[in-house]
Amino acid sequence: MRSSGLARIALVTLALSGAVLGVRLATPSISDPPPVAPPGSGIMAEQQRGQQGFDPREMLRGRRRGTLQQPGGPHEFYFTRAIYSSGWGWSRWATDYPKADRQFMTVVNRLIDIDGSPYENAVRLDDPRIRDFPFLYALEVGDISLSQAEIEGLRNYLLAGGFLVIDDFWGSWEWAAFEQQIRQVFPEHPIVEVPIDHPVFNAVYRIDEVMQVPAIGNYWGGRTWERDGYEAHVRGIFDDKGRLMVLINWNTDLGDAWEWAERPEYPLKFSTFAVEMGINFIVYAMSH
Repeated sequence: MRSSGLARIALVTLALSGAVLGVRLATPSISDPPPVAPPGSGIMAEQQRGQQGFDPREMLRGRRRGTLQQPGGPHEFYFTRAIYSSGWGWSRWATDYPKADRQFMTVVNRLIDIDGSPYENAVRLDDPRIRDFPFLYALEVGDISLSQAEIEGLRNYLLAGGFLVIDDFWGSWEWAAFEQQIRQVFPEHPIVEVPIDHPVFNAVYRIDEVMQVPAIGNYWGGRTWERDGYEAHVRGIFDDKGRLMVLINWNTDLGDAWEWAERPEYPLKFSTFAVEMGINFIVYAMSH
């Protein structure tokens, strides 16, 4: 399934072109049933579909809120976003949500043979139903502040075979804050650099170099970095058997490239790299 050079770029370009035509506002097919909120959640289906008026705080209130009963109908794969507690940034888990999630899945469904839900799926870390989804995405974790229930939920999920992808946090201060929190989940496992020859970099597309992907605003400002995060890193936490449980994209923003991939002024090299990385993550999560 690997491609190289111009062929890889052309393939992703075609997929992104389809996203522009069919998903400029990341709108799923009308043939797919809409997500259904848990009873008593107080979240309207229209709000869950990302329309104006959605308030991410609603998904943090109440034990049962956050997970969708039927996130877009029965599918093989759901792009699942982690709902977590944080300090002053109460909605940081919902950055780029749901446009990035939907737009990325539109491209995923065009590029690989997988039946992926075109809808977003947000799940609380302390919800037992998190184990229904082997792939979990969390971003803006520089202000994460996990409760004991969230720590236990995330640890149990990962030890049971789940795979967590971290994205979009920058600089030494945010790294220190995140590291303090993740070490409560896994105090016994070190955080290490993931070598470029690890299978996660070759699950579908061969990644030979880690690229720093900027937020669209920073790109227009003439830089790819934020704060003192001048170099992109991919770090990880492995279990006792060598399985990669947590993949940490630090000093880069793959989600912003997914969100703005349909914009012709956003550089294709960033969106191509972000899509290839994301697809590798999905296939790795589904096969390990």
